[in-house]
This record gives sequence, structure tokens and C-alpha cells, in this order.
Amino acid sequence: MNDRDRLAGGLRELGLSLDDAQQRALLAYRDLLVKWNRAYNLTAVRDPGEMVQRHLLDSLSVLAHLDNRDTLDVGTGAGLPGIPLAIARPDLRFVLLDSNGKKTRFVRHARRELGLSNVEVVNTRVEQYRNAPSQIISRAFAALPDMLQALAPLITDGSRVLAMKAAAADQELAGLPDGWRARVAPLSVPGLAEARVLVIASRAGPHVPE
Repeated sequence: MNDRDRLAGGLRELGLSLDDAQQRALLAYRDLLVKWNRAYNLTAVRDPGEMVQRHLLDSLSVLAHLDNRDTLDVGTGAGLPGIPLAIARPDLRFVLLDSNGKKTRFVRHARRELGLSNVEVVNTRVEQYRNAPSQIISRAFAALPDMLQALAPLITDGSRVLAMKAAAADQELAGLPDGWRARVAPLSVPGLAEARVLVIASRAGPHVPE
């Protein structure tokens, strides 16, 4: 199976309808990642076919849980999950933040090459970022309690925090700071037998989103 078919089949399994241009953009992003990865070690995944599953489809598996709000991708690394999500949802604005200059240089290059006008790239530590977003997502930033502590200055009563986790997050949920509530949504990534979950956290209170 070639990578185009692997991507198309995975999108069908996820119930996502992306047009040909979006699918080409996803694979073009993957190709850029493969090229830059040789010199800059952006990801431990080396195989291009494996990147389709572990990076593209894994990122897109959270799409159904995303609200229609501007989104901050904290610790985006090589642009994950932010770049695939921005390709899939051109109507939404994504801010991709990382403190690693090498990685944000790649993400800026990918943004230009792919013409993603709905993406902004910020090279700074999250503690120094001051624009409070209403939706925050992270794929591999930190354990949930540490993540919420780092994000505390950005969080409002209406904020949603979405943390992508590789396995059951019971231990992290047990350490949830006071004043927070969270639920866990299982994720299924086509082609991967490994467990994936999405922890959706928000401040506890009468008027905050689920």
C-alpha cells in the first residue's frame, strides 16, 4: 500500500472527509519532515510510512474533539498536532508554540511551503507567552498536573485544555490540581495497536465547558 492510500484509508476510518488538496498538503508536510529530519533530528520516527500513522493520523484522531475556537498548540515540536489540524481545519486559527528554535524554524518553513495562513509560529517558553487562548492542545508537552501548572497564567474560566496521551492517564488524573475537572476520551489511530487517549480538562465551576 502506498502512502497516499494509507492516508486515505486512515482518514476513512477516522470518519474524516478531506479533499485531495488537503491530503496532498498532509503528505507534503510529511515529506518536509522527512527531509529536515535527516539533518535536524526533529522526530525519532524515521520511516515515511510510519509517519503517516504516528504523526498525521495520530494528530487528526483528535479532530472530532476540537471546538470551533482558536487553538494554541503548546510544545508543538515539529508542528504536531498543529500542522495536520490546521490543514484539516483551514477555518480555525492555530498558534504553534515551542521553545526550541531549531524546531520552530522548521515549522515556519512548513507554514510558508504549505501556504498555511491560519498558522502562527511562536518561539518562546510557555511561561513567557501572554495571549490567553480559549483552547489549548498538547501532544507531548508534560504530565497533566505539570502542564496545567505551566499554563495557569493563560487559563480562563472558559478555557479547554486537551492533552494527548499515549496510554491510560489514571495516575495523572489522580494528581489533577484543585479546581480542575477532566474527562478522558479514547482515541483510535488507524494502523496503530497502541493505546491513545485525550484528556479534556477545564476549570471546575458552573459555567465552564465540558
